[in-house]
Amino acid sequence: MTAQQIIIDTDPGQDDAVAILLALASPEELEVLGLTCVAGNVALEHTTRNARVICELAGRTDVPVHAGCDRPLGGDAVTAEHVHGTTGLDGPYLPEPEMPLQKAHAVDFIIETVRARPEGTVTLVALGPLTNIATALQTAPDIAAKLREIVVMGGAQHVAGNVTPHAEFNMHVDPEAADIVMRAGIPLTLAPLDVTHKVLVTPPRNAALRAIGTPVGRAVADLTGFIDRYDPDRFGEAGVPLHDPCTIGWLLRPDLFRSSKVNLTVETDDDETRGKTVMDWPGAGGRAPNATMLHDIDAEGFFEFLMERLSRL
Repeated sequence: MTAQQIIIDTDPGQDDAVAILLALASPEELEVLGLTCVAGNVALEHTTRNARVICELAGRTDVPVHAGCDRPLGGDAVTAEHVHGTTGLDGPYLPEPEMPLQKAHAVDFIIETVRARPEGTVTLVALGPLTNIATALQTAPDIAAKLREIVVMGGAQHVAGNVTPHAEFNMHVDPEAADIVMRAGIPLTLAPLDVTHKVLVTPPRNAALRAIGTPVGRAVADLTGFIDRYDPDRFGEAGVPLHDPCTIGWLLRPDLFRSSKVNLTVETDDDETRGKTVMDWPGAGGRAPNATMLHDIDAEGFFEFLMERLSRL
């Protein structure tokens, strides 16, 4: 079996860290060609540090890490330290990274890597705002036809947004970039809040992660247990959503998910609904589907799989 080649575009973030670790724990299925960092959960200087910290935690200093865009296409940076802490990886003690940051800009790395590989072999996994990917598509439109697909954590349909009543964070930060990606004609899969809010790290699940007994298991338990970031009235029990690992879970275990073909757009103009993802399930708008939307998950099966994979590191 040939491993699927992926580039992870990321803004770590505790849940980004778990997604990256899950990918690095699965080398038979996923070849991580590199991590490209973007400003999002925290500023770019922190996301580039955090990506290298995660690689070193996993013992994968061979994975190149590239710095990308430090702000959205059309405005100032929006960050979420109130959720992720000042560093983005608050929770565990993780030493400063020793591995270098690569000299090439993340956008250039995406373009050069996609161009150098056979058509239909590289998947982009987007865990943060879509600024780097949109910039790459604007700079080198030819790569759209060469990509296998883009898998995105972002958006919301039947649940409220987590930044505004309408918008999920990644879409809210840079809706212009999301619009470019959605209109590019590339096969697209979206893991919105509708599915990620079902993947809750409850106290028993956090304890099970810690019981793995390895530095990775303990770090993941500390990351996912960082402060009380959950809202029991919203999620129904004491737990925090584990958003970003759903993208890697989809690539590795699509049997754990239910999905639908939808027409997907994002609001970029109206101030009140800016960043809202509009998903046309029944085709009422007369537009053809352009995306696969994940809308359900076997959460217990996912956590069993996650723990098995993390125990390999």
